[in-house]
Amino acid sequence: MGSRILPPMHYLIRFLPSERSVRVSPGTTLLEAAREAGLPVAQTCTGEGICARCGMQIVEGSEGLAAETVRETTAKARNRVDTRLRLSCLLLADRDFTVTAPYW
Repeated sequence: MGSRILPPMHYLIRFLPSERSVRVSPGTTLLEAAREAGLPVAQTCTGEGICARCGMQIVEGSEGLAAETVRETTAKARNRVDTRLRLSCLLLADRDFTVTAPYW
């Protein structure tokens, strides 16, 4: 029986420029992580990828990141959101991230 590598129990999410960080469970949205860190997140919907105001730029951790869903792409196009941003209400923690947002 060889040893298996287990995924981390928590991921580190770091927010710039505040340098605040939180450890979150896999599957936590970046929106939830930002709130846990005490940071305001722009949004007018209920976190369902409709208003597209919660966009965050991935500074570190974007390698191999899942492609945008149709919902995310549509919301960003409809609301004229910068293509470099990902919607924090839809992006789930599956690795360590460093992020920033234009409204911080």
